Amino acid sequence: MMFNSVGAEDLLVLFGTHTAGPGRGFAIAHFDTKNGVLTRPELLLEASEPAYFILTRGEQRLYTCNSPGFMSAYAVEPSTGRLTFLNQEPTAGGDPSYISLDKTEKYVSVANYQGGSIATWALKPDGSLGRRTAFIQHTGHGIDHIRQTHAYAHSIIVDPSNRFVLVADLGLDKLFVYKFDVTNGSLTPNPAYISVAPGSGARHVTFHPNGHWVYLVTEMGNTVHLFDWDGKRGILTERQSISTLPKDFHGVSTSAEVKVSPDGRFLYTSNRGHDSIAVFSLDPKSGRLTPVQDIPSGGKWPRNFEFDPGGHWMIVTNHNSNNAAVFRIDRETGKLTAVGKPVEVPFPPFSPRFVEPLP
Repeated sequence: MMFNSVGAEDLLVLFGTHTAGPGRGFAIAHFDTKNGVLTRPELLLEASEPAYFILTRGEQRLYTCNSPGFMSAYAVEPSTGRLTFLNQEPTAGGDPSYISLDKTEKYVSVANYQGGSIATWALKPDGSLGRRTAFIQHTGHGIDHIRQTHAYAHSIIVDPSNRFVLVADLGLDKLFVYKFDVTNGSLTPNPAYISVAPGSGARHVTFHPNGHWVYLVTEMGNTVHLFDWDGKRGILTERQSISTLPKDFHGVSTSAEVKVSPDGRFLYTSNRGHDSIAVFSLDPKSGRLTPVQDIPSGGKWPRNFEFDPGGHWMIVTNHNSNNAAVFRIDRETGKLTAVGKPVEVPFPPFSPRFVEPLP
């Protein structure tokens, strides 16, 4: 289906999925930035398990992990959300779970979850996927005989200087640092890496907007770790570890996403099982976290969430409820307030992404 062009207060929102088959792929909805109303997402384009995906600056290209073991590139028409397939490439490992761009947007990197590996590709001038420039296989296992039977690379991001890449490996309980050479797209090991508690499962990692602090969420440990980042040497120094769950919760839960608000004042994580979003305030001098709120996510198994470009709204995708919930963000306290009822999505949703129309 096709949407009409958006208005001044209207944004498009794209959704992916971890499922395949007829009627599965990318969905699209409208979001009203004035009152927080999200329309019911409708199928935009069939695709094979486009789970975690990203957009370039200006939203004119989209890159997605396809869980069967490949990645795809699309051109985006920002005013309508229309996707045009460019090409796809195998990711050299099973179940790619995370994809990211370098700062020049000339390279794209993937973390292969089942494959326990990472890889980088150069992008062609038209935005399509070019040659592979790097591949690194992780080896080993953790103490969890079910979840950590081998390496499980779960996320990969470049640092603000574009000289290093950080990789969280759930199977090895480590946050690795690699040197990144923007002239040729190569990755080489940096001697420094960080280990987290055995069995905790390093999952997603993100930088604070100031570029000096790094936050890592552990999946089975349900913790957020704060690190100071030495951007000259590529060294992490741990400063804090704090639970993502309330003290009175004793059930089973796993943390998923971690993001810092655009203004750098708050941090948010999603908890699957407790089915909540945890909110933390950040100390402006140290980056240390203080719990502010935990609020029901509006469904079951909240996996991903995203801020609108203005930082006033959050959309949460509840994977096991096939819905998306909208929350208003209090810019002074960071607290979330649910807006309306969760909106049904035609398939288990992943990765909500806002599309801003070109000026």
